[in-house]
Amino acid sequence: MNGALPTLRACDLEAAPLERRWLIEDLWGAEAVGIVGGEPKCCKSFLALDMAVAVAAGAPCLRHFPVTSPGRVLLYAAEDAPHLVRERLEGICRAAGVRFDPLDLHGIPAPSLRLDQAEDQRRLRDTAQRLAPRLLVLDPFVRLHGIDENAAAEVAPVLGYLRDLQRRFQMAVVLVHHARKGAAGARAGQALRGSSELHAWGDSNLYLRRRGERLALTIEHRAAAGSDGIALELRAEGEALALCVTVDGSDKGTAPRDTDASTPSSLDRVVEALAQASGPLPHRELRRLCQMRTSSLGAALATLAAKGRVQRSDLGYELAGQDRFPFPTSL
Repeated sequence: MNGALPTLRACDLEAAPLERRWLIEDLWGAEAVGIVGGEPKCCKSFLALDMAVAVAAGAPCLRHFPVTSPGRVLLYAAEDAPHLVRERLEGICRAAGVRFDPLDLHGIPAPSLRLDQAEDQRRLRDTAQRLAPRLLVLDPFVRLHGIDENAAAEVAPVLGYLRDLQRRFQMAVVLVHHARKGAAGARAGQALRGSSELHAWGDSNLYLRRRGERLALTIEHRAAAGSDGIALELRAEGEALALCVTVDGSDKGTAPRDTDASTPSSLDRVVEALAQASGPLPHRELRRLCQMRTSSLGAALATLAAKGRVQRSDLGYELAGQDRFPFPTSL
């Protein structure tokens, strides 16, 4: 029939490989837009910056979630002074065991950015076109507009603009946003301040809440399974201050998926697999050889990288320094 739409059988639809499904495995989808939300003082900015460092460096986010597609990051931090943003980024880099100087992360030092203004939209679009980032981080939403956040008719065009950026430049977009006051008992997405358009907009959404002295992370995806109650803490190690997944099992009901990721036996398995390889191993092949979960392998690699025992290149992971040579299997 003339003018009929093309069709495909289900078995002929394109299948996306792992590297095209995730930007940060299990945490943020590839080219996903969404919200990092939570109440004040819940470390939303720390989480967004940790994601930025992880993608720019190719290191596991929160020392737990592997980065599938590392690349350049573009960041606009509207509330914090540049020196404070730098201090936080440097601390996260130290915690992640990556170098700060070569980090492919670009900040926008402009004093203001209004996503509801045509001129600022054009400037951000031109910047994204020039830098071609894999990830754009905007923190926080309340400082990026002059609209009524409760009016869907005003919120939708701003979110539509960000969706257009995502599609045009094939990048992920993280928008940091506050939760409503007194919404501690509400479902994570429903606790966001303003129009329900914000929750509905996200392909991947992350929500932080305080439970006593601990932080709990909820993960939602439009097209994948999520997680609830992952325990986090803001940990200081020397001068490094960064969020990390709690792996000691001390929070019943909120422990992360794996608790053995940094045990000697797990680290040994990774080191032995890399020692027997003739060259760098991609993450997927290393996971197959070690027979470990993705999250466990990511945490083990982060631990080994922080110790200077493993390094990452475009080809995969390999031993670093003296571990290139024969060594005892025990750590």
